[in-house]
This record gives sequence, structure tokens and C-alpha cells, in this order.
Amino acid sequence: MSEPRDKEDLITYFEGDYRPWQDAKVHVFSPAMKYGAGVFEGIRGYWSDARSEMVLFRLDEHLKRLEYSQRVMRFDRIFTREEMAEPILEVMRRNAFTEHVHIRPVVYVDGHGPVGALGPIEYAVTAVPSGIKDTVKSGVAIQVSSWQRVADLAMPTRVKANANYNNSRMASLQARHDGYGAALMMNQKGHVAEGPGMCFFMVRDGVPVTPSITSNILESITRDTVIQILRDELGLETIERDVDRSELYACEEAFYCGTAWEISPITSIDGIPVDTGKIGPLAGQLTEIYFDIATGAAEDARGWLTAV
Repeated sequence: MSEPRDKEDLITYFEGDYRPWQDAKVHVFSPAMKYGAGVFEGIRGYWSDARSEMVLFRLDEHLKRLEYSQRVMRFDRIFTREEMAEPILEVMRRNAFTEHVHIRPVVYVDGHGPVGALGPIEYAVTAVPSGIKDTVKSGVAIQVSSWQRVADLAMPTRVKANANYNNSRMASLQARHDGYGAALMMNQKGHVAEGPGMCFFMVRDGVPVTPSITSNILESITRDTVIQILRDELGLETIERDVDRSELYACEEAFYCGTAWEISPITSIDGIPVDTGKIGPLAGQLTEIYFDIATGAAEDARGWLTAV
């Protein structure tokens, strides 16, 4: 893989054209800036040594969710999956990446309208080099946050809306201030929801468990990936249910998953070690299979990879 480049050298897609990084700017008075009126996705691109090409992981599923997010936010112009896909692929081609990347397509309200503005709607794509997250190998010590996960009745939790992520930001800031690597948020019913931008799994009596999709969580694509791998490759059915706080301290293993966090084992919760405090065997197996699939080292039997 090549050496990472400065962002100033990268090409973006912005308002219908391919432009240098520094030219992709939104006006400070736009609803996107004033109110966070935008929706986005985080998509992983992996340089595949096995295939000698860049592959995007579950691109169609991400764009399906981004299309859904626009409809929920009532934008007056909906970018379709087909319209959004080509600029992503072209940004990848123009930047000629040969390292792992993180891709950020965003649809937002431009112009100078009020909080209820439904347009004009614009679409932009950025992609930056981004290696495998350190916590994949090191694990992470987490804290149960005093900040609750935002309720679905207050904000659309199934939508990756820009404004939703202030909730994640506050929990992350608290965890960092208190000396932890990440946070875990509870919901209004007192059950485990998710981390700031990642879903939570634990193992109880050898069985993987994760909060259900009605726990005020994002319907995560990586979460779905993990459930399928656990079932099909490892023969384990995941139980989706409410998870109590006290269970966290009794689990044999725990890990986060998400596009940015990939598979990140949890080594301790509130200072209490998870089992031995080391990365557990299931997380180790899962991580190996996940990256074999995502990087094209294994057969793409599910059609999850898009070659650039």
C-alpha cells in the first residue's frame, strides 16, 4: 500500500463537480451549518492485496440507508442510490487510492433557509485514507455514560442525521475526560443501547447477545454483517433482546462493531475487566473472518464487495 497523502491533495465531489479538497465548502448560514440539516453514511474502502484492487464494503446497503434517511428528513429532492453511487466510484478512481479509506457521502440542505427548509438539496462525497482502527488489536476500555442515547421519539435514531451525533459527541467527550477509550449509552428504559457510532455485542454462556433494533439504536450494517458471520461461518445464532447494565459485568466477552470501529473488543467496563481483561476467542475469530471478507481475501459469496 502507498504512503498516506495530505488531504489537500485529494479530490472531492461537491455540488455536481469534482473539486480539490479545499474548494468543497458550504456557506456558514446554510441550514446544514446552522441546524445540522444533513444526512450521511460512512463507507469503508479496503485495498485488497489478494485482488490487487480497491473494494468498497456493502456499498449498496449504505446507499439504500442514505436514500431512506433523505425521505425521513423530508428533503424536497431525493438522490437515488444510482445517482449517489457513480460520484463515489469516480472520487475513488480520481484519487487512485491504494490504501484503506473512509468514504463520507453526505446529502444536506444548502441555501439560506430557516430550520424547516426542505431544500435546496446538495450531495457531496469525500474519501480519506484511514487504516484499520487500533482498537481492533488492542481492545478498548469503556465507560457506561451518564448521557443517555437519544430516544427515537425525539430524533430519528435509524437515520444517520448529522445533528444526532451531538449525542455521541457528548458521551465520547465524557469518556475521554474520565480516562476511558469509549462510551456505552443506555436508553430511556434503562437498557443498553449502543456506543457513539458503534453497536454493542456481548457473550453470555457462549451465546452472542446484542440489543434489539427497538433499543433506540442505528440499524447498523456492520451489526447485520456480524450477525450473518456468526450464524453462517461460526454456527452461532445471535440473541437480540434488552440488555441490563448489571449483565455487562457478567459477560464472558464484549465487543463493538461499526464501519469506523470495525470489530473492536472491549477489555473492561467501568474499570471491571471483561473476563480476563484480554481479547476473547470469539472476537478473535470474528475479526479474522470479517477482514478476510471485507478485504477480498475470502470469496465474496454474498456479493458485499464493489470493485473500483
